[in-house]
Amino acid sequence: MARGSYQEVLGEKSGWTMPHLIRRQAEKYGDRRFIEFQDGGSLSYAALHREGRKLASALHASGVRSGDRVFIMMENRLEFLLLCVGCWEIGAISVPVNTQLKSLSLQHQFHNSDPCLIVVEGEFIAQFHDVAPLPKADVAVVVLGEGAEPQGAAAFGNCLFQSYEAFMAKADNALTLPPGPTPADIGCILYTSGTTGPAKGVLMPHAHLALYSVPIPSLNMQEEDVYYCCLPLFHVNGLYTQLFASLLSGGRVFCVHKFSPNRWLAEIRDCGATLTNLIGLMIEFIFKTEAKPDDHDNPLRAMLAMPVADGWINQFCRRFDLEICQSFGMTECNIVTYTELSDHPVSGDTGRVRTDLFEVRIVDPDSDEPLAEGAIGEILIRPKLPHAFMQGYFAMPDKTVEACKNLWFHTGDAGRLVDGSHLYYVDRIKDRIRRRGENVSAYELEQVILLIHDVAEVAVVGVDAGGVGSEQEVMACIVTSACSKLQPQAVLEHCEARAPRFALPRFIKFMDALPKTVTNRVQKQLLRNDGPGSAWDREKPN
Repeated sequence: MARGSYQEVLGEKSGWTMPHLIRRQAEKYGDRRFIEFQDGGSLSYAALHREGRKLASALHASGVRSGDRVFIMMENRLEFLLLCVGCWEIGAISVPVNTQLKSLSLQHQFHNSDPCLIVVEGEFIAQFHDVAPLPKADVAVVVLGEGAEPQGAAAFGNCLFQSYEAFMAKADNALTLPPGPTPADIGCILYTSGTTGPAKGVLMPHAHLALYSVPIPSLNMQEEDVYYCCLPLFHVNGLYTQLFASLLSGGRVFCVHKFSPNRWLAEIRDCGATLTNLIGLMIEFIFKTEAKPDDHDNPLRAMLAMPVADGWINQFCRRFDLEICQSFGMTECNIVTYTELSDHPVSGDTGRVRTDLFEVRIVDPDSDEPLAEGAIGEILIRPKLPHAFMQGYFAMPDKTVEACKNLWFHTGDAGRLVDGSHLYYVDRIKDRIRRRGENVSAYELEQVILLIHDVAEVAVVGVDAGGVGSEQEVMACIVTSACSKLQPQAVLEHCEARAPRFALPRFIKFMDALPKTVTNRVQKQLLRNDGPGSAWDREKPN
């Protein structure tokens, strides 16, 4: 596929739906291999369309209808992809969630999404054990593979259980499926972690999903390209920027179960990958592996990555003989900027704004007033096309209004514009914590820690600890009750049982009091400025 505009890639706006694009590519490429999963299973272009419609018939036979939400908790595997396609074929909404969720963070997304069907891998059943049950009865739970007995999870107290095999036995290829979605219909809800509140479910219409699947022009994706995907498919980067971008370019995907810096190069060589995406510390983890004289001997030609560090990214590119494209994007917005492969990699450089799709403004974060060119302020974004942007946060209208005040989406990130449309990312605004490629909800982790009897107050912040780019470490600042003998290890063990692994605090600092304003608000910026100091460090516990 030659480099082209989004109109050339997607065609008429009426066809900006995932079922239409999948069918179109199936008709064009037929039995050509589309995707292979590392732990088994592969699909041609035609099979993705055919098997997706087969799964859609099983969903329909299970009572799923247009607009219903299907809660999906799976690792990277063939069934995950087919479930998403099946949902879209009948106008249902896929709700894939992070497989590390547990306790309060899982409970919030489980209840907020209000699903009519739950599909979960057996190995994740145990994570539902202390999650409150859904208020409505007769919700079906489909369990894929072996794991804990679902009847033992409190969350499923009112649910009906069946195996994935029994669920698929309902499929009927002869069934006439209902009309598919329109570009304006919601196709997916993806949760993005909040900071002052629980995670928010981003409402993503089909036009937004389609536009997210348009290959980034500077990568110049071709039919001969093989995309190595080591990111989770419950993120937009994995599912849309890699898998469905490959679909629209006629390329092929090799999808691994999980990222491993020590297996990364060998897997790329084995599958013949020419493209890949990396985020955050993944790049640094790979760079810190032992360098070998033949590291450059690999099929990779380019990768999409953000952020990068000035000190060693050029060494990384030389070592593995590849070029790099940086970008700025969010689940809510799409990929808003990108650099060219010919650009010299510079930390914070996200490239030029896609001015055919978006407006970008830099404003004073306190007043929303526009700032002069080159000044650092909050990055605001506004779409130029209808339905090609998030449509709000599911069942959280107050958060939608807050994010879109003054008719601009507020990213919560700081940046600056140069030459009118060249965006440089600088830092976060306020309380956002970014760790291991995930947005950490300070609020949710604080709620977990407050469950400890001896904890009187807690504030969770992100602190810099020598990481790369915009990555941070999590620090919990704790005020205990009088005479408490609470130890950091006990706090960590409590969190390990109730919080996702990526959200676990590295630093635990006990304090006599948290700094507060005259209106009793915790001054988190002071905690960030102080840094870890003498805080307990789980990477150096002694």
